[in-house]
Amino acid sequence: MKLRQLQYVTEVVKNGMNVTAAAEKLFTSQPGVSSQIKRLEEELGVTIFERSGKHINGLTPEGDLLVERFELILDEVSNVKRIADDFSHPDSGLLSIATTHTQARYVLPPVITEFRKRYPNVQLQINQGTPEQIASLTDSGHADIGIATEALELFDNLILLPCYRWNRCIIVPKGHALTRVGDLALEHVSEHPIITYTFGVADRSVINRAFKQQDLDINVVLMAADAEVIKTYVRNGMGIGICARMAYDKAQDQDLAVIDAGSLFDSSITSLAIRKNAVLREYVYEFIQLFASHLKREVVDQAMRAHNDTTLQEKLYKEYVKEAEMR
Repeated sequence: MKLRQLQYVTEVVKNGMNVTAAAEKLFTSQPGVSSQIKRLEEELGVTIFERSGKHINGLTPEGDLLVERFELILDEVSNVKRIADDFSHPDSGLLSIATTHTQARYVLPPVITEFRKRYPNVQLQINQGTPEQIASLTDSGHADIGIATEALELFDNLILLPCYRWNRCIIVPKGHALTRVGDLALEHVSEHPIITYTFGVADRSVINRAFKQQDLDINVVLMAADAEVIKTYVRNGMGIGICARMAYDKAQDQDLAVIDAGSLFDSSITSLAIRKNAVLREYVYEFIQLFASHLKREVVDQAMRAHNDTTLQEKLYKEYVKEAEMR
């Protein structure tokens, strides 16, 4: 039994039982993957995949149990490599981050700038996507950490660390009628066409819930995953924008006016996710603390030690939330 064979099996599962897609991800050939999986099945004396001819339909019951073990073995191999690298090459390596456009564009730049000063030999990789994609990349190990506001809690294999609170603003062209409203209420906002985030991005449900609670209609004329797109169509006169307060750039958005909407909507919490049982490199701990100063190494380790205790996880999460600052 070879580690490569275990990797082939798990990659096929990750790619929806598609051997060709798995082979492409592993930079090898489809026949080679199929051949190695058959050899592993013959060695173990069990059938891992259910097949119809050459097509894989899914896992057999025994295959389901084995894949779970294969993933644990491969995780531990990765952990061993990380431990060794921390001793042999403590200041070099790769840090892969999965996050949203908003985090990558508005929050991460100063963090990454400082991190690069401390670790110039560590390569950084930023994978942008929806919260679901971010959670999946982190859960699969393709990203060391995930940063998002939604969906991370849907993955049982992830540990969540609350980083900071944030709220929304309303962005309008300079001179817009809303800039002259003294005591802004949601009723005033509902009178205008709205451009905001698509569902599943930046906690869009908070916006809908606020309108529903006041029995107001919300006229969303355009949805986008990117705050820059929202601002573009505000400039084009399509409507008013509702986006994360951090997305307003005072230097670049001088042609737009920003109206604080913190009193209109509930605040949201951006969290950082790491895999359970993962071994973190020293520089990963430092990056986490640069991103959220209250997430010191001992806090992260405490959360990781509690990974099998759901009640304790929830208790710790609530404690960490109290430390999360408003941005």
